[in-house]
Amino acid sequence: MPSNTPLSLSCFLLAASCLLPAAAAVGCAEPPSQPEGWDSAVALRPARDLDGTPEVVEVDLTAKVADVEIVPGTATPAWTYDGGIPGPLLRARAGDRVVVHFRNELPAPTTIHWHGVRLQAAMDGAPGHSQPETPPGGSFTYDFVVPDAGLFWYHPHVDSAVQAGNGLYGALLVEDPGEPADLGDELVLVLSDIDVREDGALGDPASGGNLGTLFGREGSHLLVNGRVNPVIEARAGLRQRWRVVNAAKSRYYQLAIADHRFTRIGGDGGLMERPVEADMLLVAPGERADVLIAPRGAPGSTLSVRWVPYDRGYGATFARPEVEAFRVHLADAPQAEDEPLPAIARSIPALDPAAARRVDLALTQREGPGDLVMGINGVPSWEAEPLVAAVGDTEVWTVENTMPFDHPFHLHGFFFQVLDEDGLPVRPMEWKDTVNVPVDGATRFIVRYDNRPGMWMFHCHILDHAEAGMMGMLHVTR
Repeated sequence: MPSNTPLSLSCFLLAASCLLPAAAAVGCAEPPSQPEGWDSAVALRPARDLDGTPEVVEVDLTAKVADVEIVPGTATPAWTYDGGIPGPLLRARAGDRVVVHFRNELPAPTTIHWHGVRLQAAMDGAPGHSQPETPPGGSFTYDFVVPDAGLFWYHPHVDSAVQAGNGLYGALLVEDPGEPADLGDELVLVLSDIDVREDGALGDPASGGNLGTLFGREGSHLLVNGRVNPVIEARAGLRQRWRVVNAAKSRYYQLAIADHRFTRIGGDGGLMERPVEADMLLVAPGERADVLIAPRGAPGSTLSVRWVPYDRGYGATFARPEVEAFRVHLADAPQAEDEPLPAIARSIPALDPAAARRVDLALTQREGPGDLVMGINGVPSWEAEPLVAAVGDTEVWTVENTMPFDHPFHLHGFFFQVLDEDGLPVRPMEWKDTVNVPVDGATRFIVRYDNRPGMWMFHCHILDHAEAGMMGMLHVTR
């Protein structure tokens, strides 16, 4: 219409002026950005999507032994997905169908567990319950829908302490197109460790005997996306969004950066109710964290991201120094002014405990000669009867720790809400699938079983503990 012509013309002229060399002088300068190749030292290999249609992600994935470099200049015959540590990054959107054609070229049987994904029990990778083990030379097709946004991950559930410890794990990022924009430049960080000798050989998975099992074996080399102490580039003042998963079989990751704070906006099940700030970021084995960080410092300087020993029980921090996990190098440019942080809020309805059934579990150790045996309620996994519940039931679980070490407790297939001592949801609320159970303490959570019957595992995610018997099964019936 004629009345709109002057406004349209002015918008056209303004847009055209931004194409001229003097654009910066008239206020059309490009917004500041991260340095070119800022994440190249840690970027994960993307999985190749075989399906070109929207809403379906289809990939081939092979478990095999392959040489990787952990000790500089030395090859290590690691256990890998598609030849690298970590495995390729799978990326989907909430509601997508994910199809993974898996082949096992390892010298041992294996499965894949899709940690945190609310899928059907037949796709959960629990050997003997959801599927048979996939033998060497065998294959299995995982086919499921990812209903929730968040960072999830995949790893084996056969001899899991050994197989994951040798390098078998990878990340699955499920995006939410409706979340706030401009949260920060995104980086998926898979934190882990691996035990490698100076000659490049893998360490002994039974090192330390019963004491090694009791403590939980940690690797000799800290890894960030498979690299030892890599460097991320950054522009001072610009936010980065770190999507973090702790894929280590035993090690707690507690990270700190001098004079910086982390803004945690999410965890296992996507965004939290509201952000929280902390001086250090603690991620227990199996947990995830979605955090924002705005690096600050002199142009050209380097920030050290330190692994800080976490006191998870007797001897856990004794004579253990901090270790530099990775570094953030600041570009030789003035500090930038980032856009204000958009509002981050999520409405999470509290589960109703009114009719909830009570489940009491104790994490235990059996005394006696021979190999160390752990269990739940005094019974190791190979002797335990499954818990039984029905679709639609709500339960409040109390998990008591009777041992002198913390335990990260993981429930397959379902999210839960952690409760405080008064039985109220811990605030800010979030959906969890893995929670730490402290020394001489207990953790309570409430869970509701939606319409996905089947056999579901629960266990300590210090994988040496799970293999020693600290694991059980939940049978959800119709």
